[in-house]
Amino acid sequence: MSAQFPVVRPRRLRRTPAMRRLVAETRLHPGDLVLPLFVKEGISEPQPISSMPGVVQHTRETLRKAVYDAAEAGVGGLILFGIPAVKDGRGSGADDPAGIVQKALRDLSSEVGDATVIIADLCLDEYTDHGHCGLLTSSGEVDNDATLERYASIAVAQAAAGADVVAPSGMMDGQVAAIRSALDQAGYSGVSIMAYAVKYASAFYGPFREAAECAPQFGDRSAYQQDPANAEEAMREVALDIEEGADMVIVKPALTYLDIVRRVRDTVHVPVAAYQVSGEYAMVEAAAAQGWIDRDRIIHETLTSARRAGADIVLTYWATEVARSLAR
Repeated sequence: MSAQFPVVRPRRLRRTPAMRRLVAETRLHPGDLVLPLFVKEGISEPQPISSMPGVVQHTRETLRKAVYDAAEAGVGGLILFGIPAVKDGRGSGADDPAGIVQKALRDLSSEVGDATVIIADLCLDEYTDHGHCGLLTSSGEVDNDATLERYASIAVAQAAAGADVVAPSGMMDGQVAAIRSALDQAGYSGVSIMAYAVKYASAFYGPFREAAECAPQFGDRSAYQQDPANAEEAMREVALDIEEGADMVIVKPALTYLDIVRRVRDTVHVPVAAYQVSGEYAMVEAAAAQGWIDRDRIIHETLTSARRAGADIVLTYWATEVARSLAR
């Protein structure tokens, strides 16, 4: 007589919300989330961003309130982008001790201390009058090595102002090594580097460029950001950044590059972050405003997908909102 085996019925484990929670393989936690924030010099009231409903360019005072709320909700970190009142060809405001980001970093370090991780985006596009991520040659190309000197100076200025982490996003060759060397020489060996190791030349960045006022004034960034067609190139970039001293790496955007998130997670032994970018946010908000989708479910589903793909950290404009919902 053949052995009798019970019929496997996977639906038993999906029968109730409590059962589904018990056996869930992937979980969101407030501490896994990082909130991107914008602070603008010379404004007296927060400025709404038309393409990103619910997101604003903050004043220093409203920024403090937003960060306090995020920390209180348990959000793991925040990443700060600055918009100076005056821009020039070398992005002078980026490392000015009296620049908007340095002032805001000092505010936040005083406001929240160690309650959340303060990350400073490290790039030049928000500060240059041409909107590119580096210094330009006379022919209008981005000068990689001259830009590294600027990045090193910016890193030290951000660390001095209180950043726990600097996040170089310009995709220059050798940027992590230059920044690590500068930080160590300046006595900031405890400041971490979260490298945008995989940043694709994506069409999903449009709303961010409105928010940060950093659209390129000519050309685009395809010569230094990655080709969306390539995956092996992403792995080479990650390996180089870790070899140069990156403590964490970012894949950006998230939703259309979850295969890259998975490959990176399976390969490296440092924390991996996925950046749910402005275009992802804007699409959900726009569709929800039309009543076409269930907004809350979509938000949680997209964030869970990034975690399921292997992201240890997710940068998302919904961080505070989601953190509060998880606490309920």
